[in-house]
Amino acid sequence: MKTEANIPYKFYLEESELPTAWYNVRADMKNKPAPLLNPGTLKPMTAKELDGVFCDELVQQELDDTTAYIPIPDEIREYYRMYRPSPLCRAYRLEEALGTPAKIYYKFEGNNTSGSHKLNSAIAQAYYAKKQGLKGVTTETGAGQWGTALSMACSYFGLDCKVYMVKVSYEQKPFRREVMRTYGASVTPSPSMTTNVGRKILAEHPDTTGSLGCAISEAVEVATSTPGYRYVLGSVLNQVLLHQSVIGLETKTALDKLGVKPDIIIGCAGGGSNLGGLSPFMGEKLRGEADYRFIAVEPASCPSFTRGKFVYDFCDTGMVCPLAKMYTLGSGFIPSPNHAGGLRYHGMSPILSQLYHDGLMEARSVEQTSVFEAAEYFARTEGILPAPESSHAIRAAIDEALKCKETGEEKTIVFGLTGTGYFDLVAYQKFNDHEMTDTIPTDEQLAASIAQLPKVEG
Repeated sequence: MKTEANIPYKFYLEESELPTAWYNVRADMKNKPAPLLNPGTLKPMTAKELDGVFCDELVQQELDDTTAYIPIPDEIREYYRMYRPSPLCRAYRLEEALGTPAKIYYKFEGNNTSGSHKLNSAIAQAYYAKKQGLKGVTTETGAGQWGTALSMACSYFGLDCKVYMVKVSYEQKPFRREVMRTYGASVTPSPSMTTNVGRKILAEHPDTTGSLGCAISEAVEVATSTPGYRYVLGSVLNQVLLHQSVIGLETKTALDKLGVKPDIIIGCAGGGSNLGGLSPFMGEKLRGEADYRFIAVEPASCPSFTRGKFVYDFCDTGMVCPLAKMYTLGSGFIPSPNHAGGLRYHGMSPILSQLYHDGLMEARSVEQTSVFEAAEYFARTEGILPAPESSHAIRAAIDEALKCKETGEEKTIVFGLTGTGYFDLVAYQKFNDHEMTDTIPTDEQLAASIAQLPKVEG
């Protein structure tokens, strides 16, 4: 195996190179994401209306479509320094095993106790909640990476943390649940009997395994009915993609220092935080400075981009949250209990949805067994056990590298490896025991869900 003299396996920036501002891709978008709508009036949500759900400063970030760079408070940067800058890795052994002329890089976000990139936004949201004088926050979590990150961040700032965890993940991933409890969070399987919306969902679907849409409804209900609490979210929202931009900013700085220019940018897509973290590269494309090819990779079991509709829909199953214009399968869609819990959301980030609708990125869906084949191959070559969510990006990166092998093209591929899979060993066990299956919704199932979409113009 040969390595390039100026390209190490892992490249770390200096602490002094940690970004000082988040990048807001909306500032460079010609077509801005459509506004959130009030579920009662179907009018654009005002800052005052959103203040009852989110922290005040986060509302301002959510609504800001024009400021390209928003300063990162020094206290947040101090916490970032506990695990950032994260390494940019060259996948030399994977390249060699594939026999490809492609050059593969990945930004690894798993070097913190939460095991993922979610801490980038959790710290920011907990900081603003503390600054506002709140007692605590509520949230939902799928695979548990966001819940774990938020429980850590809340412990840093002395905040109470109430987590509603999708029931199937609560049962599949008990150890991630226990990490949350170790950091002081309460964890409730969703849907539950502790909320009005949870009881309603269970009455209608007593055997449901839950969904992120269900868990969001419960977390929002508790936040809006409990004095001193606000709701926080780990994906989808504009503010979350803003915070995750530190990933792309660091990646771009590292590649520039190495003299490397990517051809293809790949990220998994469930709600949008993974791929959204690479938004600084999209900014270059929007400004005409580069022409990267962006690929969003989603599970075939929950194909929002590839089989959904670009319309206004509720962000939650209980239909109590604002409506967002996004690619969606319908807020009532309950995906199969696959092991990529963080990608089991019926919709997609409004930012990424608009970019996809405008033809600035492409999307593909992949089956679960194929994803775990890629995850295992990556683990055996690169020595990192990847999370099921990030493994969707690995699958696409391998496929693109194999295309280069066929054509002889020497393309440079960059993808986000935003989580480790050490709490996902039940999934790996199912794969190794040949018990893993692929469940893909039929056209009839999706049509039935999409038929229930709210009739909203825009």
